[in-house]
Amino acid sequence: MIKVCHISSAHPSKDIRIFIKECTSLANAGFDVSFVVPTEKSELVNNVNIIAVEKNGNGRLKRMTKTVWKVYKKAKSLNADIYHFHDPELLSIALLLKSKNNRVIFDAHEDVSKQILEKYWINRYLRKFVSSLYKMVENFITKRLDGIVAATPYITTRFTGINKNVININNYPLLNELSNNTEWKSKKNEICYIGGVSEIRGCKEIIEAMGFLNNVKLNIAGNYSPDNFKDELSKINGWNNVIEHGVVGRSEVAEILKKSKAGLVTFYGVPNHIDAQPNKMFEYMSAGVPVIGSNFPLWEEIILGNNCGICVNPENPKEISQAIKFIIDNDDKAQEMGNNGRKAVIEKYNWGGEEKKLLDFYKNLIT
Repeated sequence: MIKVCHISSAHPSKDIRIFIKECTSLANAGFDVSFVVPTEKSELVNNVNIIAVEKNGNGRLKRMTKTVWKVYKKAKSLNADIYHFHDPELLSIALLLKSKNNRVIFDAHEDVSKQILEKYWINRYLRKFVSSLYKMVENFITKRLDGIVAATPYITTRFTGINKNVININNYPLLNELSNNTEWKSKKNEICYIGGVSEIRGCKEIIEAMGFLNNVKLNIAGNYSPDNFKDELSKINGWNNVIEHGVVGRSEVAEILKKSKAGLVTFYGVPNHIDAQPNKMFEYMSAGVPVIGSNFPLWEEIILGNNCGICVNPENPKEISQAIKFIIDNDDKAQEMGNNGRKAVIEKYNWGGEEKKLLDFYKNLIT
């Protein structure tokens, strides 16, 4: 059996893209799969060996140094045939993992050089310099790797020409994980936002939009970034219409989607968002829930092109509230949008096709 080792220093052990989709698909295809990750315990799940390394607190610097080194040593000791890593900070040990007997792959989830331009914890006067420096280092290292797996077509284009072996594996949902047969008329007047709760993801405007609405509740599930962002949100007028769920598992996500009439993904129009394909957009669609998304050209192509939701200016709370009100007030139209989104996922935006591409990519690596 071909030994495969996925590596992360920053993601959870049951991460959707890494563990639930990629690792599990590879294990089901007959690969011997391990996932080295900072977590509390080692365990065998879905025929994937989750191998725990000790966390070094919550500080970024410790994670990027001590945790990265621990992850590297554990991964190296496995003598895997293929190493597949998922965090930009692991570029520092990528070439150390390489030998004449194995292959090393970088899974690019984001365009990090663009993402750095919006990092609140980096001094704003230094962001352009840090972004340029990171891009130079990333280009140097990824050119020498055996392949790049890119999470969107845009990121694929970013690495084409730098590495000769680049493939786009979209983060589309598992076909039946979040689908449900809930009667639309049994749903209450509730909507949802699922994912990281931060200013750059338009969460402040979402709460402000709730202040314009009566008898509509917003389910929020996710962690706040930074931690004190909740304090800021709780002072906004629409906060009394919020139902907090905290960080939830996949079954809880399914339950929230089952009772929601719309899902929000109104990210700000920063460079790293405009060409992104948020996982939550496709998860809303897979659950038959209309999407209220930002009015970026790519997102309009997906949402309006499939008639599965409404696109709005993410920085206009009144416009967001009007979109919510339209869906709440028009059950037949909302249900039609939800059905259209579900149909689009069944036909093209699902993990089945991406899984085949991943397996073919791996097979080509070892032949």
